[in-house]
Amino acid sequence: MKKTIIVMPVANEESTMGQILDEILELPYDRLYIYPVIDDYSKDRTEAIIREREKHSDKVKCIYYKESTGVISCYLEGFRRALADGAEQILEMDGGLSHLPSEIPQFLEKLDEGYECVWGSRFMKGGSMREQPLYRRILSGGGTLLSNLVLGTQLKDMTSGFEAFQREILEKMNFEKFLSTGHMYQTEMRYYCRNCRTVEVPIHYVGTASSLKGSSVVEALKILFKLKKNEKNIWKK
Repeated sequence: MKKTIIVMPVANEESTMGQILDEILELPYDRLYIYPVIDDYSKDRTEAIIREREKHSDKVKCIYYKESTGVISCYLEGFRRALADGAEQILEMDGGLSHLPSEIPQFLEKLDEGYECVWGSRFMKGGSMREQPLYRRILSGGGTLLSNLVLGTQLKDMTSGFEAFQREILEKMNFEKFLSTGHMYQTEMRYYCRNCRTVEVPIHYVGTASSLKGSSVVEALKILFKLKKNEKNIWKK
């Protein structure tokens, strides 16, 4: 297989960190690597757990990002490090078991078929959201409908964070030009990549206890209407 690196921003996830790393390491791929990206926001034993796995497996590499400004900056730093380390394919997922390691193979299969971007979808046939409060379901589903309407996209899910890319797509991007620092990032990425060869695959998203602030929703709406103008800044000349 091609060298594939999983970029996984993590913070305060000691209850799930060991399990998700172990489940990924058990997958039957000899060139699949995991780059958990952590910053000062994490106060528990998450980093220690990663460092312990790192000692025993050359497939785990802990990325401590001191300059982090939040989870999206950790995603983008993870992409930079993965590209620098020769990743041919890069997969992005959550570190709290919201995204299931058992669903990674379908992303890799689609990349092997030649797709440039593979999007995880909770709202297509075969996908689902579990243990998620109603308001989060409404925001995710409504966000997809509104994004498709405003941006002219036609995806089933515009807000999922489980996705995979061929190297060539990410290395053409100016990561510092992304507008979002929060929930809108996933929509932003899907919009910029709409003309790439893309496909959606069904995922089963398991909800978390995290809350969503009203200010985050307002900020996401503001960014939504700026994406078309910003697109020219994203792609390298």
